[in-house]
Amino acid sequence: VIEAQAHQCTTRSAANGSCIGDGTWQTTVDAAMSEYLRKHLGVHRDPPPWKEIVFRCAFHSTIYDVLKARGFRETDADLDWDIFWADKDWIHDVFDRIHLQQHQRVNHFRNHYELTRKDLLIKNLKRAQRQAQRDGLVEEADRYARCCPATFMLPLEYSMFVEEFKRQQPSGAIWIMKPVGKSQGKGIFLFDKLSEVAGWRQAPKWLRKEEEDTGGRRGADREDEGGKKEPEPYVVQRYLSDPLLVGGKKFDLRLYVLVTSYRPLVVYMYRSGFARFSHVRFTMNTENLSDAMIHLTNVAVQKKNESYDEKVGGKWDLKSLKMYLRMQESAETVEGLFANIQDIILSSLFCVQDVMIQDKHCFELYGYDIMIDKGLKPWVLEVNASPSLSANTRADYEMKCGLLDDTLTILDFEKYLTGTETQIGGFDLIYKNGSRVDPPSSANVRSYLGCHNDREEQLRRMSRCYENELQRRGKQDPQPKQQQQQQQ
Repeated sequence: VIEAQAHQCTTRSAANGSCIGDGTWQTTVDAAMSEYLRKHLGVHRDPPPWKEIVFRCAFHSTIYDVLKARGFRETDADLDWDIFWADKDWIHDVFDRIHLQQHQRVNHFRNHYELTRKDLLIKNLKRAQRQAQRDGLVEEADRYARCCPATFMLPLEYSMFVEEFKRQQPSGAIWIMKPVGKSQGKGIFLFDKLSEVAGWRQAPKWLRKEEEDTGGRRGADREDEGGKKEPEPYVVQRYLSDPLLVGGKKFDLRLYVLVTSYRPLVVYMYRSGFARFSHVRFTMNTENLSDAMIHLTNVAVQKKNESYDEKVGGKWDLKSLKMYLRMQESAETVEGLFANIQDIILSSLFCVQDVMIQDKHCFELYGYDIMIDKGLKPWVLEVNASPSLSANTRADYEMKCGLLDDTLTILDFEKYLTGTETQIGGFDLIYKNGSRVDPPSSANVRSYLGCHNDREEQLRRMSRCYENELQRRGKQDPQPKQQQQQQQ
């Protein structure tokens, strides 16, 4: 049923796009991005505000399409831009050596890795938990502890892990090893015996395979550099052996969170997201622990399965999943689940708020990977600083175009907004001024996550309201950017 619904959704809109050989969806974005804000606010200015915005982009994916569709002007200049959608290497190598003007924005914080590197996320969660315990904040400490399964950083906490492993061994616990600097499922393996992890100290299996494929060049390069070969840093985590299943298949959630500031903390959550499914029925048979098709839901892994359907992409949109769960459980239980997902996401941001370098030029669109266990308890698996913005189905492409268009609307280069909005397109403000922003008490939901994404209707209402207010007050339109810069 799930695959049939997704196939129908893809088929209905397939006439407007095409899928290239690697499964990535390519199409031309409709030029009506943010059309309501343009129609009711932007066209009254001379020149139109979007004509003044200059962008630089390190990626030719959906984000590039959206920047172009908004009418922004592209440049390849090093510093003459308003927004640079940069890769992480540029942030690490260049950002600290340049000076940005007041209006310029980049899409990463300097030390984003405090949240997005697997070992540093765990380190910061444990630090925040210890601090809360010292301050006598028992409930807060418990919230930090509930974010992730039991996790240890290797090699730093190897002895602590061995002690915990032996304590849980009688219950048949399974553990999962993840390299801290890899993505797309690379280097991950499961084990239930300490002897299986001993080889990690020498060279992990995935690295040995890469060296074999490249004729040993990687290993030779390290030997030429001299020094003793250190074990690669990993995190080892208690494997969730009782995940919630749909149709006997394992899945996780990809959710999107926008942070525009850390001090003060300002957080938006996107209503839409998707579940990523495995293509093999789930089993905890120890003979299948090495089968990535069963245990890893990454698209990069699953698309190698012979039954992978490029039209469906192995994904199910979040609203459909929420509706399915409400058929299985009470409405109150499902609302509690989605509210808890929002809570653990906020807790992960709280734990890095004091260590993240605040910069008014920075914002970050995070991709959160969430797992739900059989008891409907959510867990943070990891946080991605550069979530994939390519699409493998038409529906995926449309969702990401809306996500990115609304991100740019929140950044407000065109000066459309008042700063008091709690919903902008598909984004809902969930934290600002030191407090949570929840749905009103009269609402029948506790979180807008997974609710109907009425982004177009909301933008239309908002822009008409602002136009009427401007007409009522008889205010002058905001000055063009060039005049603002001259005054500064």
